[in-house]
Amino acid sequence: MNISEEVIKASSVLTKGGVIIYPTDTIWGLGCDAMNSKAIEKIMTIKKRPVHKSLLILLDNAEKLPYYVESMPAIAWDLINQTSRPTTFIYPKVKNLPKALIAADGSVAIRITNHDFCKRLIRLFGNPIVSTSVNIYGQEPALCFQDIKKEIIEQVDYVVNPHVSVVCDSKPSTIIRFLDDYSFEIIRD
Repeated sequence: MNISEEVIKASSVLTKGGVIIYPTDTIWGLGCDAMNSKAIEKIMTIKKRPVHKSLLILLDNAEKLPYYVESMPAIAWDLINQTSRPTTFIYPKVKNLPKALIAADGSVAIRITNHDFCKRLIRLFGNPIVSTSVNIYGQEPALCFQDIKKEIIEQVDYVVNPHVSVVCDSKPSTIIRFLDDYSFEIIRD
């Protein structure tokens, strides 16, 4: 099984509104089409996650941010270009995304992925994809493929072959929230 075949299979499942388990630039992720509210709802059900807890999305390229972010904070481009570790940014005002992804305060979390599999998948699929840790809400995330619980695997529509990409990071992404044009806070380091 090669990476191109897995990208095609995963994209086909996303196109049909399915949920996948896939390798990301941090840990294994549970994902779906970020524009499909029913698929997002399925992820929330699988994770037993409260609906008021929003999810993050992955993009393959920072140039796509203005399509989803209503007003880019002035400091955003500098931070995006200076982060060496996978970093998720919380933008205060967004657009063109389903309500299911938007937090109560109108914000959304977006990470630009540098992971080869994710970049290829997002490019082929054509939409951003949801990325959330593979775990039941409140439990520890699966850091490695072998840590993923069978009860979750049985509820998804496709599991990317674990041999396609080695993912075994020690922690999820850093999370930074933009407060205004020139200030931010680190939510998770």
